[in-house]
Amino acid sequence: MRRFGLVLLLLTVLAACNPTDPIDRLLSQMTIEEKCGQLTCPIGFTLYGKEGDSLWLANDFIGRMDTMPLGSCWAVLRADPWSQKTVETGLDPGESARMLNKMQRYAVENTRLGIPLLFCEETPHGHMAVGTTVFPTGIAQASTWDPELLERMGEVMGLEIRLQGAHVGYGPVLDIARDPRWSRVEETMGEDPYLSGVLGTAVVKGMQKHVVATLKHLAAYGVPQGGHNAANADVGPNRLKQDYLPAFEKAVKEGQAGSVMTAYNSIDGVPCTANRWLLEEVLRQSWGFKGVVFADLNAINALYATHHVAADPAEAAAMALQAGVDIDLGGYNYGGFLKEALQRGLVTEADIDRAVRHVLQLKYDLGLFDNPYVDEALAEQGVGTPEHVALAKQVALESAVLLKNDGILPFDESIKKVAVLGPNADHMYAQLGDYTAPQDPDRVVTMLEGIRGKGRAVVTDDLRAADAVVLVVGGSSARDFKTNYQDTGAAIVEEHASEMDCGEGYDRSTLRLLGDQEAMMQQVYAFGKPVVTVYICGRPMEMTQSSEQSNALLLLWYPGMEGGAALADILWGDYNPSGKLPISIPRSVGQIPVYYSMPATGDYVEESAKPLYPFGFGLSYTQFDYSPLEVGDDEVVVVVTNVGDRDGDEVVQLYASAKTQALTLWSKRLVGFQRIHLQAGESQRVVFPVTDLSAIYSLRTD
Repeated sequence: MRRFGLVLLLLTVLAACNPTDPIDRLLSQMTIEEKCGQLTCPIGFTLYGKEGDSLWLANDFIGRMDTMPLGSCWAVLRADPWSQKTVETGLDPGESARMLNKMQRYAVENTRLGIPLLFCEETPHGHMAVGTTVFPTGIAQASTWDPELLERMGEVMGLEIRLQGAHVGYGPVLDIARDPRWSRVEETMGEDPYLSGVLGTAVVKGMQKHVVATLKHLAAYGVPQGGHNAANADVGPNRLKQDYLPAFEKAVKEGQAGSVMTAYNSIDGVPCTANRWLLEEVLRQSWGFKGVVFADLNAINALYATHHVAADPAEAAAMALQAGVDIDLGGYNYGGFLKEALQRGLVTEADIDRAVRHVLQLKYDLGLFDNPYVDEALAEQGVGTPEHVALAKQVALESAVLLKNDGILPFDESIKKVAVLGPNADHMYAQLGDYTAPQDPDRVVTMLEGIRGKGRAVVTDDLRAADAVVLVVGGSSARDFKTNYQDTGAAIVEEHASEMDCGEGYDRSTLRLLGDQEAMMQQVYAFGKPVVTVYICGRPMEMTQSSEQSNALLLLWYPGMEGGAALADILWGDYNPSGKLPISIPRSVGQIPVYYSMPATGDYVEESAKPLYPFGFGLSYTQFDYSPLEVGDDEVVVVVTNVGDRDGDEVVQLYASAKTQALTLWSKRLVGFQRIHLQAGESQRVVFPVTDLSAIYSLRTD
C-alpha cells in the first residue's frame, strides 16, 4: 500500500512536470537562454555566404544557434544597397529555398530542443528579394479602390515568400498619412481610416492564405510632428481611436491578422513600443488579437537611446516585454539584456513565458513542428511567373489616376510621333519605390519602353517633329550604393547626388520637384505642343504648374515593374483610367494638413483652403451620371449610368455627415464604396447597406 502511494505521488509529480499541452511541455524544458532566443529576431542577410552555386551558413549563425538558439530571422533573403546584396550576390528564388532549408535543418537537427525557425521577410508591395514580382507601392494600391484585386495581390505576395521558405510577411502598412512631407507616405493606403481598413484587410486575407501578415505600424506613425519620420504624434485619445486605430482593428478582427508591428514614434510622449494600454488593453483585450507583436527594428533599444524613457538596454527590454512586445526585431535587447532584466527583477519569468508562448503557438499554427521545409523546385517554378507579372500590371492600370484631360487622351490616329521626355521616362528604379530589390532590367518596363513597345507611334526626342509630348517627372525612392543607412535601414539624407526624394528617411520641407524639373517643364509647355504630364512619385507633390499648363495630367505613383506597359495602354485607350485619389493633393505645403474629413475652415489670404485635387477624385474617358439617393430603413441606393461612349469602371463613394456629434473631429466620412464596371449606356443599381441611419444627417456620393 505504501509503495502504491509512492508510485501515485511520483505520477502526480511527473504529470505536473510534463503537461499535456505541447507548448507548455516545451516551455517546461527550456532554459532562460532558450526562451530569450525565441524572442530574438536578428537581421538575416549576414547569416549566410554565397559564391557561385555554393551556399553556406555563416559562422555568426552557427555561433548564435549554439549559444542562444534563435527563434526567428528577419530579411535573410533581402537584397538592396543596405544589405549589399545585388542581383548577382543575392539569392534567387531557388537559392532562397535552399538557404532557408539549410538554416532550418541546422535549427532542427543541431540544437538541443530542435525548435524550428520563423523566417520573416519584407512584403509591402512584393517580396523584397531577387527575382520576385514587384507590385505598385501602397499608395498606388489604394488608388485602385479594389479590395478583390488587392486580395489577389496579397495572395501572390504571400505565395512567393512561402515558396521560398519564409512564414511572415511584413505588410500591409496601415498608417493613416496626413502629412505628405513624411517620407513613408508611399507605403501607406492614404488618409482615410475606412478605405485603409477595407483595402488593408483584403491584402491580409490574401497573404494569410499562405503566410502570416504583419500590420505596420501601431500606431499614429503617419502623422509625425514636422513630417519627420518617427517623430512624436501629437494626437489625443479621441483622434487616435477615431482615425488612427480603426484600420488596424478591422484588419485584426475581420482579416485575422497574425502579427502586428509597433511604430517607432511616441503618442503624446509615450513610445508605442512601451505602450501597454495600446498593446494589451486595446490590441489584445479589446480587439481579441491572438498573434505575435514585433517591435520594429531596434525600436526597443530606442526606448533607451532615442526616447530616453529607459535608463539602460535591460530596462528598455523590460519595458517592451511588459507592454506586450513578443519579438525584438534586431534582437539587441531581448538577446543581450532580457536575462539581465530578469536577474535584476525588472521582469518575471512568467512575463517571458507569456511572450514565448505566443511565438511557439504561431509556429505550431503554421505547422512548422510537423514540416519546417519547402520544395526547392517549386520556388524556382512559382516565383515571378508571367501570371504574377500580369497581375502587377493590372494593379498598375487600376491605380493610375487621371487628374486632368482636355480631350488629348486617349491618343488617336493623328498622334503619329510622340516625344517622351523627363527624368523618370526611362529610369527603372524610379518607378519601383522603396523596399525594392535590385532588378534584372529585362523584367522591368519603363515608361519609354512601354510607349515604344506599344507600337502606335514613332518615339522621338525632337519636340519640333512630335505631335504630342509625354513628360514624365516626379521623384524617386531608388536606393543606391552611395547612400549611407541608419541601423534601422532607413536612408540618411546627405549632400551627395542621391536621386532619392522619398522613401524611409527622406522627409521633405516642401513638395516641389527637385532639381531643374520645374524649369524644364516650363520650357516644354512654352513650346506649344500638346503635353501629357505623368508623375512618378511616392507622395503628393505640388502640381499647380502642371495642372494649369498640361493638356492632360496622370498620376501613376510608383507603379511597379509593369508601370510602362500600363501607361502605354492608358495613353492609347486600351485601358480606361479609373483610379481615385486615396490622399488629397495640396495646392502648397502651407495647407498641410489638408484632408477631406477636416472640419470646415476659412480660406488663406494667399489661396483657397481646399486641396488642388481632393480625396476620391479621378477622371475617366467616359462620363457617369448619378440618380438622387434613395435612403431606406437599412440601405442606401443610387443608380449609376455610363452616359459616355466608352466602357469604364467607376468607384461609387458614399459619404455621411452626423446630425449631431459629441466630438468635432470631421465634417464628413467615407462610409462605403463599390467599384463597378459599366458598358457605354449601361446603368446599375448600387446598394449600400446602412445599419445606423439615426445619426446620419446627410448621405451623398461625391
